[in-house]
This record gives sequence, C-alpha cells and structure tokens, in this order.
Amino acid sequence: MAPKSFKLNTGQEIPAIGFGTWQAAPGEVAASVEYALRVGYRLIDAAYCYGNEEEVGQGLKAAFASGVVKREEVFVMTKLWNTYSGRAEVGLDKSLRALGLDYVDLYLVHWPVGMNPRGNDDRFPKLPDGSRDILWDHDHVATWRQMEALLPGGKVRGIGVCNYSEVYLKQLLAHAKVVPAINQIENHPALPQQEVVDLCRAKGIHVVAYSPLGSTGGPLLSSEPVAKVAERKGTGPVAVLLSYHVARGSTVLAKSVTASRIKANLELVDLDAEDLRILDEYSERLVKEGRVERYVYPPFGINFGFPDKNEGRALPNGV
Repeated sequence: MAPKSFKLNTGQEIPAIGFGTWQAAPGEVAASVEYALRVGYRLIDAAYCYGNEEEVGQGLKAAFASGVVKREEVFVMTKLWNTYSGRAEVGLDKSLRALGLDYVDLYLVHWPVGMNPRGNDDRFPKLPDGSRDILWDHDHVATWRQMEALLPGGKVRGIGVCNYSEVYLKQLLAHAKVVPAINQIENHPALPQQEVVDLCRAKGIHVVAYSPLGSTGGPLLSSEPVAKVAERKGTGPVAVLLSYHVARGSTVLAKSVTASRIKANLELVDLDAEDLRILDEYSERLVKEGRVERYVYPPFGINFGFPDKNEGRALPNGV
C-alpha cells in the first residue's frame, strides 16, 4: 500500500499527499482548505507570495473550531518570499499573523533569489522597463543562515528550500549547518529533474513535488505512457501522476478548489516496478530529445543548470 507519510531528517512525519494553495482564486481558498482537512488531508502548503495566506488561515481556523482536526494533527508549511530574503524573521512573522498560527511545521526558502525589499511592490517589484527588480548580488547562503537562526525560537519546527537545482543545492550544502528538511520542486514525468532527486536522496533531503500534472490540460495528462499505466491500474491519469511521486518516495501536492476533485485526489494507487519503468522511459526519452520544459512561470531569469550565466550576470560566490 502507498505510505501515508514519510519521515524527515528532523524526525517529523510529513504526509505523502498535501493540499496546495497556489493560484487558488480569492474567495475560494478558505472553504477549500477546510473541506480538504474534512476529507482527510493533513498537509497544507502555503506561501506569502500566493497572496492568500489569510484565507488559508481562515480555513484552518474553521477546521480547528469545528473539531475536524487539532492544530497538532495538521502539517502546515509556508515560504519566505524573495523580497524578504534578507529579513527572514520579518517574513515569517507576517505569514504567522496571516495564517493565525503560533508556528509552522516547515518554513521554506521559496527561491534562491533576492528581490528589492524597498521596491514598488511587496511581492513583485519592477524596474521602469517592467522587468523584475532582482538583487543580482543576493547570497542565498546568507538567507539560509537566517533560516537556521529561526529554529531555536520555536516559531518553525523545521526549515527547507524550494526550487533548488543541483548546482544551488550543492553550494548551500557546502555551507549549511542544518541540512534542509525538504526541497520542493516542480516534478513530474515531463520534468523529472532526476539529478536533483538523486542528490536529495543522497543527502537525506525529502522531495516534495508541485505541479505534478504538468501544464493544465497539457500533453502529460493525455500522453500514451500515462494512459497505459492508468489502464493497467484501472484508474485515471490524474491518480497515476499523483501516485507516481509517492511510489518514488516523494510527497506530492494536489491542488483544486472543486470539492469532488479535492476528494478524488486522495485516491492514490500503488504503482509497481513496471508502472514506474513505463513512466521513467518516457522521462528519459524527453530528456534525450531535449523536450523537457518547466510549466511554472519563468524562474526570474535563472538558468538552473548554469547559474553563472544568469542574464549574463554572475551571482555571488561563483553561483
């Protein structure tokens, strides 16, 4: 049977499937979070950047008040945004107030990027030409030191990272006193990022996969290999793509604001070695043919494989 949770390097248990809140429309988030907890989700993923932490907090509060769950039964994680990369505790406190919580189970560096904290927008400051106001001298290792300093205060139970490629992760690990508990990355058969997954496994860093279906309504859901595995298991492509991660030992984030889909996404299936072989061969073919692409918005001009070539500008410490 598919595992219900995985143990982190912090000793915490993180659920195998979580409820994501990215791009959830205003007015829908609170109800969907409460419903997700009611039908069995125990991991809620949030972020300051999403602009809906207050609604996430409302959903949590409603679930706690109705007795659906207790606070200690829910694993809540949120993220430090780029405009707060030099003010980790300030960013954390803003998120805690919005969520209505005293602590989060995991606090994550959202991107290895800094953006102007005094710019014209708190989340996406822009230059006069419309481009993002990025701090090109930002040192993500210094941000991690601030994250480490949060641990003794009790407002975070663990810390981790998001969107770290192999190159960035190696640089961080060379200086980190605390190994990240997780690396949350876009991950699915059309974007395997196997080098990142392998490095995380070797270092005891748990992988959490977001955007597990690839692009909405895109080629992954209707691909022949996914259809083949779905037929083998007597299920649909969504269940296959969510179950793929759990079978590989990763946590997966499912996102919907539709009650029926929220509930259906919990119905994982057990994929065997042959199922994974079919999907892995598909991944390998896409990589070989150079057809792997990211479905999440462009990562701030960062070249994940060759970060010294970011927009033609070198980042600090040789990154």
